[in-house]
Amino acid sequence: MLCVTPSIDPKIATLAPGFRALSIAVTAAPVENPHVGQQALNHACAVAAKGGAPWAQAHLAAWDEVFKAFGAKPKRTPCSAAALLKRVQRDGSLPAIDPVVDLYNAISIEYAIPVGGENIAAYVGEPRLKIASGTELFDTVKEGELSHELPEPGEVVWCDDKGVTCRRWNWRQGVRTRLCADDERMWFILESLPEMPLDALQEARDKLCEGLIRMMPGASISKTLIGVQA
Repeated sequence: MLCVTPSIDPKIATLAPGFRALSIAVTAAPVENPHVGQQALNHACAVAAKGGAPWAQAHLAAWDEVFKAFGAKPKRTPCSAAALLKRVQRDGSLPAIDPVVDLYNAISIEYAIPVGGENIAAYVGEPRLKIASGTELFDTVKEGELSHELPEPGEVVWCDDKGVTCRRWNWRQGVRTRLCADDERMWFILESLPEMPLDALQEARDKLCEGLIRMMPGASISKTLIGVQA
């Protein structure tokens, strides 16, 4: 069974005491029920329209403070969950992108939690959450063309042995490891701070896993809780 256990730089503890995350590795099967993602997305947008979880605003505010602690400006580059929720609040919904992407975006919106989805087969080595030196390459798209940029020194990034896979912790995903429903080896990371109750984090994990199994019966899933202590 596929298992992904990312490493976390101990320095992260000074930026985000109590940070914890769930790592979910999936050996995919053919998608038989693609509508599962769209249904989950519609439900999540409806939940957000009603105000969301009672702890949601506190959780997003805590992420703002963490971003400020490593020099990011959350109003300009917010955490991924805040960015999704802003789009839902503005437009009322999100357009369907890809069944798997729609599903993990739905979990992010409903639970106000950053959720990353990656094609783990594209990784070189294991995922790592670390403080950037500013020399790591990050692949992105500018004006329709593939380009590369460098993170700022001190920025928190996800990376592998080849370069940065997500900038500013969970703000922008790179091109190389983007996930779609056709990928055979998937990795999801659900990232939380203490303002989100542990049972809510576990509920978000279970809902994502249940959705994946409904979407692609025959998929196999492994789950690992990771975190750092202050």
